Amino acid sequence: MTDKAEKIALVTGASRGLGAALAETLAATHHVIAVARTTGALEELDDRIQSAGHKATLAPMDITVPDAMAHLCRSVYDRWGGIDLWAHAAVHAPPLSPADHVDAKDFAKTLAVNVTATSVLIPYVSPLLNRPGAQALFFADDHADEKFFGAYAASKQAQIALARAWAAETETLDLSVRVLSPRPMPTAVRARFFPGEDRSVLADPRDEARRLLQGLV
Repeated sequence: MTDKAEKIALVTGASRGLGAALAETLAATHHVIAVARTTGALEELDDRIQSAGHKATLAPMDITVPDAMAHLCRSVYDRWGGIDLWAHAAVHAPPLSPADHVDAKDFAKTLAVNVTATSVLIPYVSPLLNRPGAQALFFADDHADEKFFGAYAASKQAQIALARAWAAETETLDLSVRVLSPRPMPTAVRARFFPGEDRSVLADPRDEARRLLQGLV
């Protein structure tokens, strides 16, 4: 029988980078529900969590499929009754391109992952954030005025606009919606944007996860 009193954290985009680091960090204090498309990477995450003496539930799903997300949220409600924290770290990085050469298919996929999926997930996850002091976390990555970042920056700006609107709308509720700003990290996304840079000077994702979560959990 599941203990509905234990703290529950839902991490979308948990297979690698900041999402994986957040899941590992949260596993020390929460039962983590780790969502991502890549089963192998989720299993590696689970191995690391278990080796630290904690546990997680793996949900290998595509966040751009609304039916899958609806099923996930219903299953979470049936098993735990709600969650304490949602960290939305899923992101798609399209190839860098001049604004007048953006590929339509790349842009559509970027919007699907970074914007449309977020707009679907917020109303799906919101009813689960029904525990005292519940929190939803989003992660800014602002390249709005940089050349070749038009498609990515537009999608992240739209995602964060949704998060900030939700934050304003829930100010009087027992729900805290936060937009956090990670420091540059040696993730796969950043490697696509800045190939050849000195990755040794970038922040370790695990250190960033601990810094971002400090005082929140």
